[in-house]
Amino acid sequence: MTRHTPKRLSLEDRILWNRVAQTTEPLKGKVLETPPVPADDTMAELARLVAVAQEGRKTAPPPAAAPTLAKPHPARRIDRPTHTKLARGRLPIDGRVDLHGLTQSEAHGLLLSFLSRAHAGGLRHVLVITGKGASLGSDGVLRRVLPQWLATPPFSTLVSGLDEASRRHGGGGAFYIRLKRHGGTGP
Repeated sequence: MTRHTPKRLSLEDRILWNRVAQTTEPLKGKVLETPPVPADDTMAELARLVAVAQEGRKTAPPPAAAPTLAKPHPARRIDRPTHTKLARGRLPIDGRVDLHGLTQSEAHGLLLSFLSRAHAGGLRHVLVITGKGASLGSDGVLRRVLPQWLATPPFSTLVSGLDEASRRHGGGGAFYIRLKRHGGTGP
């Protein structure tokens, strides 16, 4: 049995944590500790790296592999009339699963189980809620990997299409998924 040694925060992580901590109000009787400022050029290098990163964000175009479904493979999109009916509530959403707060491996297992049961039960349209992933400027890990998962063999045998949900059903934090017919025929 190995002992787990606590991981020490890097200087950059401590600085970031202290910036976050300064935006809060300390408990009664507690004082916010300030980290020691290194005497070497670490702070200057850190400031330079932050400036380069911020400059890169301002001038660089968004990455080509953005998590939006603006240009997915055409066969993977849900057709516009079906999407409109789902968005307006004219076509029922037969099931839904919420993946908030799960790790990728937990979400993958839950999603595969859910879609397998939904497909076996003859459900046609389901809603998968991934969340928008707005923490610390991220674009949402689950939101980004869901379309990739659905293109892999365990899911591709069950799913015939997907599209971002309407605002009413979660917008950028949710997806409509159309399941294949139970006999394996048709879209």
